[in-house]
Amino acid sequence: MSARDAILNKLKANQQPSGAAQAVTFHTADALCAQIDAHFDARRVEVSHAQLLQQMQQALQLLQAKVFCASVQDWPQQLAQQCQQAGVKSLLLANEGEECRALSAALQTADRSIVTRHYPATIDGWQDVLFHQTDAGFTVVDAGIAATGTLIVRSSPQQPRTASLVPPLHIALVYASTLYADMHQAMRAMQWADAMPSNLVMISGPSKTSDIQQTLAFGAHGPRWLQVWLIDDLNDVQQGGAA
Repeated sequence: MSARDAILNKLKANQQPSGAAQAVTFHTADALCAQIDAHFDARRVEVSHAQLLQQMQQALQLLQAKVFCASVQDWPQQLAQQCQQAGVKSLLLANEGEECRALSAALQTADRSIVTRHYPATIDGWQDVLFHQTDAGFTVVDAGIAATGTLIVRSSPQQPRTASLVPPLHIALVYASTLYADMHQAMRAMQWADAMPSNLVMISGPSKTSDIQQTLAFGAHGPRWLQVWLIDDLNDVQQGGAA
């Protein structure tokens, strides 16, 4: 007997008798979501926020990102000093947000030679400035995934995705309170099932590509360098509560 005939015979043997009803189990969307939640919850090991920060830092470093840890009070001055040391001359900021205002003020104190740029009302005629006259882009990250070192940035008119995709240096600010163990935990905490964001940028290290010989090249399709600032806001809250 040929292999083809053997396969056909097995298929015929497993066929339902003619007219026999086949039982079908239907699941509601809520039931399926509950099963998915239970699956990931069972696999996840609960860790402290300090361990989560450490996991995120290690994952980012494996992805060739440069990581800094700072407090809520000190990060603007430390970041301004780091920009000065890195030779940044022009920094692209979002058009609103307390983080951008704090960084702008710190830059004015640390080094007035660093130009801060904001998005114009229309991008027309601004491409040369964005692509050739901007050294770094600064974004505030919506969430970080500790398991993979992934940064989730929500695009908006105030913080367009080009801020994290075009300048050669991307500077990302991540709060400890927005770190999650895995993607499932982040999606549930951010309630994407109720309102899925229309545009998200998932960032895992500097931009990179490789040829058929698997030789990595950085910066071919986006930022060559990624600088991540991990802000331990949860520790600050705990210390404030204890005081």
